[in-house]
Amino acid sequence: MNPENTTERLSFPADEPVHPWLSRLLEAYHITDAGVCEGIRREELQGRKLACSKGCAACCRSHTTIPVYPLELIGISWYVTEKIRGSVREQLHKQLLNYRDQDGCPFLVDEICSIHELRPMACRQFNVFDTVCSEGEDAWYTRRKDVLTPLKEYTDRAFDVMLPFYGIEKKSERRKVIRDGTIHGIARVLKDCNWSSLAEKMTHHDSRLANNG
Repeated sequence: MNPENTTERLSFPADEPVHPWLSRLLEAYHITDAGVCEGIRREELQGRKLACSKGCAACCRSHTTIPVYPLELIGISWYVTEKIRGSVREQLHKQLLNYRDQDGCPFLVDEICSIHELRPMACRQFNVFDTVCSEGEDAWYTRRKDVLTPLKEYTDRAFDVMLPFYGIEKKSERRKVIRDGTIHGIARVLKDCNWSSLAEKMTHHDSRLANNG
């Protein structure tokens, strides 16, 4: 069975025609999620048990080196600015405005990922087996063998879908960029980004809506 047939592609029908980049990002995430599903299935066939479960946010607090790519940053910015509502929006705005890189993931609100639908590839792929992470543990460094290794064929295809956004149109060029790892040179560390600027963008968006309403 094709894992891509068992994972649902995120869809924002009203927004995708307005933002051409969005469909490309969502397709890349669909491929990534399918790869994660297949990777977990293969590990479970080897007798391993997924330790991650809903409500566990240990890695969101402990990770310091989550890579995020420019297209993903655009997606996060759009989602936070235009899609998050209510009390979560209020709390997230405060966190982003006052964020310091030692505070864990800026998007963790009450132990829940506020951008779960648009979370980066690295977050989607980070899955731990057998033993739940202890508080403050980054299993990537403490017990790498227990962390899912992303399936290369899926990861490469996901990057291939995103690369035209960066002006790399020819398939041969996309293959080269993926093969030699050049694509990773444009990634930033999530915790190092200036998230207070996103809080300001949220403020401007809300003010504009209030004035138009």
